[in-house]
Amino acid sequence: MSGGSYNYLCYKDANDLMCSEDDLERMFSRLVGLDYASDAARETLELLQIIKQYETRITVIKERLNPVWRAVEWWDSADSSEDGLKSALNEYRS
Repeated sequence: MSGGSYNYLCYKDANDLMCSEDDLERMFSRLVGLDYASDAARETLELLQIIKQYETRITVIKERLNPVWRAVEWWDSADSSEDGLKSALNEYRS
């Protein structure tokens, strides 16, 4: 029987790992259970923490930019005017 118990974490690239928190948490738990793998468990936990920090940071920045992005999109789609963008930028900057 082949692997796959952790959805092939070993083959995932960085982007795929960003969506693999459950698998990483399960891998961390498995490694913690092996008294001779504490270093690998620690680094797996570090990776999980980095992913969570990254997600939090992206969420905060995205929330600030959403009104600006919306204003540009609406202006470029002729649903709004440049004034809408200027207003959104003023809010963003304040």
